[in-house]
Amino acid sequence: MSGANQSSVSEFLLLWLSRQPQQQQQLLLGLFLSMYLVTVLGNLLIILAISTDSRLHTPMYFFLCNLSFVDVCFSSTTVPKMLANHILESQSISFPGCLMQLYFLIVFAYMDNFLLSVMAYDRFVAVCYPLHYTTKLTPQICALMVFGSWVTASLNALLHTLLMARLSFCADNTIPHYFCDVVPLLGLSCSDTYLNDMMILIVAGLLMIAPFVCILISYILIACAVLRVPSSKGRWKAFSTCGSHLVVVLFFYGTIIAVYFNPSSSHSGEKDTAATVLYTMVTPMLNPFIYSLRNKDLKGAVRKLISRKRLSS
Repeated sequence: MSGANQSSVSEFLLLWLSRQPQQQQQLLLGLFLSMYLVTVLGNLLIILAISTDSRLHTPMYFFLCNLSFVDVCFSSTTVPKMLANHILESQSISFPGCLMQLYFLIVFAYMDNFLLSVMAYDRFVAVCYPLHYTTKLTPQICALMVFGSWVTASLNALLHTLLMARLSFCADNTIPHYFCDVVPLLGLSCSDTYLNDMMILIVAGLLMIAPFVCILISYILIACAVLRVPSSKGRWKAFSTCGSHLVVVLFFYGTIIAVYFNPSSSHSGEKDTAATVLYTMVTPMLNPFIYSLRNKDLKGAVRKLISRKRLSS
């Protein structure tokens, strides 16, 4: 496409919400605001409960604390901007703001991915090598795994953001979404997106699939170890320690696959948006409930924290 047919885009318009009927807009905004508040409060409660209870200062809860922090940041990347746009009666987001939102969205999405993989390894060691748990997962090793996850996720996000920044965009700057995502932005570009597509396929695909394979292998080994337990009660006790994590894994990867690994010809804007709402808002909101409802120690710590706050007030 010639330069004469291109125009410099200084901002994008996030039009998904404005395309809904007025009554439905209010309903969706109320729903999203409620979900966001529940996400922030629920995950912050998990972080405070783990931080203040010395019994929960173990690798499993250390990783869960990091996951809760990432989930708060993940939701905060998209929802506040959407709510602010509605209050200000504007659908615009600046070009640098869009790239910044894209960067942090990728960082936190991949951090979720890496942390779920690390937590699967934690469960594998706990079930298959319980006597060596404290030596295989020392505080230094746990901190190193989380730090490595942050570095990898940040470099991956920087790569895709810089590749997006080099593209030219046509006069059409409308994004049929409520945040800046890779797929709709590539669809608006007038440039050749071959390099972007290849990096998404190779780098992003590898970084998404490799942790999933690690989770799969961990659970295969866990299942083999659990099946060798002689009593049914023992088998259930061993596997129940993994139940919460497994539910979160299935929900997270199911929605990711629905958005990014479907053939492009089968994508529809409404279906994509519904799926992205699931993994950007619903999954972070449900995580603290899934883990706390199935974990007696965590439920006890949360109750203790709430009762302590009531007494102090």
